[in-house]
Parts: sequence; structure tokens; C-alpha cells
Amino acid sequence: MAKYTKDDIIARAKDLARMIAETEEVDFFKRAESQIQENEKVKMLISSIKGLQKQAVNFQHYDKTEALKKTEEKIASLEQELDEIPVVQEFKQSQMEVNDLLQIIASAISNTVTDEVIRSTGGDILRGETGAAVKNGDSCHSH
Repeated sequence: MAKYTKDDIIARAKDLARMIAETEEVDFFKRAESQIQENEKVKMLISSIKGLQKQAVNFQHYDKTEALKKTEEKIASLEQELDEIPVVQEFKQSQMEVNDLLQIIASAISNTVTDEVIRSTGGDILRGETGAAVKNGDSCHSH
């Protein structure tokens, strides 16, 4: 019989999320984000880029190819300037680290669930087969 409900697991997931929110990775992310919020140069570049993107949409709508091309070039050069600012690089780095952490956690959960299913059905973990496949003498992999 099942021991846990979906609600039990969601409650545990929320606990886990609170733990994740208190990791160094998330701390770094929060600091990097607030530095970005406070940086005037970053704010100025972002608003210029947004303005140019609106213009680009209009130029595209009215088939003004030449103007569109120039605007897209301006956007690209402003984006490059933005990417070269240290706080922006730190922010992007911290975003990647948080995403990696979430990825690792998701993999750990799914791999453990798979292993538990295989183990509880008397399967072979090394061959990645559930007990049903082993019992039926069916060794074709369903991956």
C-alpha cells in the first residue's frame, strides 16, 4: 500500500525549496541581482535596448529593412556592452549556478525514483530493468 500522498510530497518539496533558497548559490544570485538593480549604467543600457526593440518591431511591421538592420546592429552592440559589465557577468554566472543546482536536484530525484522502482520490483539496477522484465525473461531495454 502507498505510504505517501501527492500532498505529503509537495509539502516536502516546499521544505526542500526553502533549503535551496538558503544555499550559497542562491545567496550569490540575490546579491548579484540587487547589484544589477542599483547599477545606473545597467539600467540605462537596458532601457535603451528596450526602446530600440520597440522601434525594431515597428520597422519590421512597415517593412523598413534598412532601418531595421541598423536598429538590430545598435541593439547587438548595446547588448555586448551590457555583457561586458562585471555585475552583469556575475549575475549571469549566478543564474547558471542556481540552474545547475536545480538540475542536479531534479536528476537526483528522478534517478532515485527509478532505482527504487527497480529495487522494489526485484529488478536489476545495473541493467536498468524492472522486476517485470526480469521475471518475463524479457531483456529488451525500454530506455
